[in-house]
Amino acid sequence: MSSIKIELHENQVKELVEVCRSFNNEAGELINVLHKAQGIFGYLPAEVQEIVARELKVSVAKVYGVVTFYSFFTMVPKGQHPISICMGTACYVRGAEKVLDEFKRKLKVPVGETTPDGKFSLNCLRCVGACGLAPVVMVGDKTYGRVSPDGVKEILAEYA
Repeated sequence: MSSIKIELHENQVKELVEVCRSFNNEAGELINVLHKAQGIFGYLPAEVQEIVARELKVSVAKVYGVVTFYSFFTMVPKGQHPISICMGTACYVRGAEKVLDEFKRKLKVPVGETTPDGKFSLNCLRCVGACGLAPVVMVGDKTYGRVSPDGVKEILAEYA
C-alpha cells in the first residue's frame, strides 16, 4: 500500500462508518461495503481500506485482496472524465491499440493513471458489447464508435 498518507474528510469517514453499520458490520458484506465506499470517495486508498477492515473486523490484507482482485475497484483516483478504450477482439483487430497510443500521447499518461490536473484518467477494458462499432472508446457513460487515432483530438476537445 502507499506510503503517502491521504487526509480523509470527517463527513466522508462518518458516512463510511454508517455504510458499514447499514450492512450490520458483517464481514460477508465486504464487497457491498467497498462498492459504497468507492461511491463516497471515488476510489479506495489504504486509509479507506483500513476503516472498512476495522468496522467489519477483518484484516486489512483481506480488504486489500478483494480490492486488487476485482477490476471494478480502484486504488487510484479516477479523473473527472474517465476514458476507457475497449481492447476486446473486434476493437483490437480494428486498431484500438493505435487509438490507445494516441490517447497516451495526447494526455501524456500511461494506462491506469490520471492526468496531473485530475481531468482525465485512462484505462482499457475487455469488451463493451458494441463490437459493430469497433474500435470503441468510452468517456464516462458516453460511447464513441469507429474511433480512429485522428478522432482522439476531437473527443478530448469535447471535454476541454
